[in-house]
Amino acid sequence: MTGRYTQRYAAFVAERSKIVIVLLLLLTAVVTAGVAVSDTEEGGIGDFEVDAPETRAADYVKANYGTDNTTAAQLVVREENALSRESLLAGLEFQQEIREDESLNATVTGIAGIENLVATAAVIEDRQAAGERPPDGLPPLSEQIESVERRSDAEIEALLARLLDPDATLPGLQQDPSDFLPTSYDSGPDAVPQESYDAQVAIADLAEQRFDDAFVFGQGVNDDASSRAVGDSFAIITPVALVLVLFVLAVTYRDVLDVILAFVGIAGVMAWLTGLMGWLNIAMSQLLIAVPFLLIGLSIDYALHVVMRYREARQGTLEAEESTAETTAEVADGGLSRGVRAGMAAGLAGVVLALAAATFSTGVGFLSNVVSPLPAIRGFAMLSAGGILATFVIFAGLVPALKVEVDGLVENRLGRSRRKPAFGVEGGIVTRGLSGLADLASRAPLAVILLAALLATGGVVGATGIDTEFNQADFLPEDPPGWTEYLPGGLAPGEYTIAEDFAYLSANFGLQGDQGQSQVLIREGVTDGAVLPAIEESVGNIPEDGAIVFRPDGTADVRGPHTVLRDVAASNETVAAAIEEHDTDGDGLPDEDVETVYGLLFEADEEAASGVLSRDDDGTITSARLLVNVEGSASSQDVAADTQALASGIGANAPVSAVATGGPVTTAVIQDALLETLVQAFAVTLVVILLFLVVLFWVQYRAPTLGLVTLTPVLAALAWLLGAMSLLGIPFNSETAVITSLAIGLGVDYSIHAGERFLAERERRDSL
Repeated sequence: MTGRYTQRYAAFVAERSKIVIVLLLLLTAVVTAGVAVSDTEEGGIGDFEVDAPETRAADYVKANYGTDNTTAAQLVVREENALSRESLLAGLEFQQEIREDESLNATVTGIAGIENLVATAAVIEDRQAAGERPPDGLPPLSEQIESVERRSDAEIEALLARLLDPDATLPGLQQDPSDFLPTSYDSGPDAVPQESYDAQVAIADLAEQRFDDAFVFGQGVNDDASSRAVGDSFAIITPVALVLVLFVLAVTYRDVLDVILAFVGIAGVMAWLTGLMGWLNIAMSQLLIAVPFLLIGLSIDYALHVVMRYREARQGTLEAEESTAETTAEVADGGLSRGVRAGMAAGLAGVVLALAAATFSTGVGFLSNVVSPLPAIRGFAMLSAGGILATFVIFAGLVPALKVEVDGLVENRLGRSRRKPAFGVEGGIVTRGLSGLADLASRAPLAVILLAALLATGGVVGATGIDTEFNQADFLPEDPPGWTEYLPGGLAPGEYTIAEDFAYLSANFGLQGDQGQSQVLIREGVTDGAVLPAIEESVGNIPEDGAIVFRPDGTADVRGPHTVLRDVAASNETVAAAIEEHDTDGDGLPDEDVETVYGLLFEADEEAASGVLSRDDDGTITSARLLVNVEGSASSQDVAADTQALASGIGANAPVSAVATGGPVTTAVIQDALLETLVQAFAVTLVVILLFLVVLFWVQYRAPTLGLVTLTPVLAALAWLLGAMSLLGIPFNSETAVITSLAIGLGVDYSIHAGERFLAERERRDSL
């Protein structure tokens, strides 16, 4: 049944080639028009939500503690003495330069660095000497600069020693230097995000001009580097891919016209790809770099199958199919030598079903990612599947029709024969190599199967230990290898130090923003006397070799009600007296009538108190939270585990509900849920493809078991892939999991062609 349909389709393409060309060119033009309607910009991976205690806690924190829609950037200055008077002045002057730039100043609401703390301390000393009150917050930059300029190097060193002494107190200084992070720039709540990102890039340029060794790290700088890296990747890979394609086609075709037709087909597929991006409103991202090169490889595969079957048909090595508009002639070996249209009809009929099956299975393999809640992965799935369909349309329709017209023109008008032998049938090193592989499989099938099974088993064993953690550093552009320096100017990539900068920042400072801090939300019984001691004990039990940052004094960098109470009490006698009155065990924290102490805390410093405590309209304390600084280089899963251990310790020692949350924790929860979803989708995909192959081979050849046989090498390749990822230390997470689509999609494609050709040859020969 399917044979009749494929023969009719092939005959239509061969006999009505001009109509096919016109229709498919019009269709290509319509699809390509999507480029004009596209207004998408480059995008990231994206995000989505999962209903879990950690994400619900994050929503509660957002609703009760508030966020200010800001983005942070950090400036790191690496000098022999970054705390010298000269370096501190340079930092203050750099801030002044930012403030004097209207476009940058419009997106910056706050700038703070160690230079500001030193300068503020100097201003406090100056005002005290003049009998004036200390400033509320940071004094004007001009006053800060003047106070530092008036002091000698020795005076600045003495001031720094006092600032960095954990036991010293400086009245009027509102920020603790011991846990200070590098300079941060926060965009205002009303600023357009892209404007603040652009400001980060501009600030990075200013820093590069002013300092000998400095860098700025932030989302805007990250996005800029990623965008440039994508462009550089295309610039390098594209010509290399074209050279490889030209080499492969030249070796296999050995015919200029066929090579040109293949490139025309590839150009058509790329036109569809760019058009589909517009029509589907898919933003460019790092994940999509692989799609065009995947389609180029698939295009070559399809082109070779179509052209080689056509050549076999014209040479007389394919059995006769139903007659077409052209006649056939007997050749010496008893086969049938066909004309152009008859050859294309016979050749295309023999391969189009396999191409269609490969297109369906490959498309399904990639389309399985459409269940992902991440926009970039959904875009990858839809664009890959659409591009695979485009490859089938072009190389099973347009290219065969074009070849009929071109070969007909050359033979009829120029009188030159276009009969060419198929690749691998004329002898030579390639034929001997292919024959050697075939002989090995036929003479020692059990040995081949055993070897494949051993490798697959090894892959499965390796896959059991594969890393499934998500780490932001894995997706930062790295500096290109040294050999790229010798590329021509247009191909040479830029320098990317952002991965190195991120590692330095994580190792020596801390990461500003949501991903540099986890939280513990405490509810239900927050004012119980056992809560603050439980927090103290749990924080004291945090291991130093974990993901949580430790201060220079050896304590975990965790801020909460316990630290705010002590900080405010150091400068407020009322709060200090209340704590002393309600502290029964002498640990410096109240353990009875805690709500009264919290009320006094809000009266003394509402801003500090509201950062770690929430209350309703009646003034009742409803929750508390801990702000936990974490290592930027740690994986989200490690951060989540350590934060959850902290929360569990609090919940075990106090009658409260303590839930880990915050950026890294919710990222880990989301990534784990997403990975589980993708794995389930891949399993369903394999089942769907298996059923499809069973039905296909039963309908076409009455050999349903061949469907299982066809899928077996795909499963083996999948096991090898996962094992290789484990050996190479490549994590298997929601972003890298899409590589399994390649193994499934392309693996089934190759396996179908091998199985279908085996059955076709089996019918023509007496033995296996």
